[in-house]
Amino acid sequence: MLNNLFSNQIVLGFVQVAIAFVLALLVVLIANRRGIHIEKEVLVSLLRGIVQITVVGSLLLALLKSPTWAGILILLGMFLAAARTAARRAKGVNGAFRASFYGIAIASGVVIGVMSALGVIEYKLLSLVPVGSMIISAAMNSNALALNRFKAEIGSHIGLIETALSLGASPQETVKPYLQASVHASLIPRIDSLRTLGIVWIPGLMTGMVIAGSDPFYAAIYQFVVMAMIFATSGLSAMITMAFIQKEIFSPAEQLLLVTEGKGEGNGKNNGGGMKRNR
Repeated sequence: MLNNLFSNQIVLGFVQVAIAFVLALLVVLIANRRGIHIEKEVLVSLLRGIVQITVVGSLLLALLKSPTWAGILILLGMFLAAARTAARRAKGVNGAFRASFYGIAIASGVVIGVMSALGVIEYKLLSLVPVGSMIISAAMNSNALALNRFKAEIGSHIGLIETALSLGASPQETVKPYLQASVHASLIPRIDSLRTLGIVWIPGLMTGMVIAGSDPFYAAIYQFVVMAMIFATSGLSAMITMAFIQKEIFSPAEQLLLVTEGKGEGNGKNNGGGMKRNR
């Protein structure tokens, strides 16, 4: 219907953006009515998203004509942006950005490097940047979920953790179950995506390859390969980040530094919204 009303593709695109914005904001309004306040975060994300993707779309042709080494710089920039975004889900946690950067960079770097060396990912910008961005994005999402869950788990079990520490347990032992729960929770979306691949979700990469003339069977196999790489990166990234972050929430004297807002289990009182404390 819109195609018949608007012949200019740019105008058509803006109209479609407006409709998508209205739909997203409608969900935000419904959430607000139910006491879920995400207005500012969603509005900023929508505006940033449309600006960023249009800028990248405008520069894409120039980027893809750049030398291959430029792709490495682009991926490095993605590492930094992804780490910053994931760390926002763990405000008040010492070293959240550093741990996220290490987790995302190491995991994504290993997977992209190995798969490029073996020829699974072609070592040229046309393949390296698009596939690499999917892998880095997956690592970012898993990191954000793991950090958010870990922070919540620690905040809900402060009393148990401090009791265990006072009885001589090591910091690693006291947070191990919460770390495991956080990593597992971060991988649920990836596991479900793999489980329903081709049934609930038909990914765009496979569709694009088929439209571009690739053999449908090969396109399906390569899509599975990409999904497997995404899962591997997500799991490795979350585990590396958690390994770093668990060292950050304890002082050299093995005191718990992280205290989330509100009441922790066994904490007995509200800490006034403070995020850290030294006993």
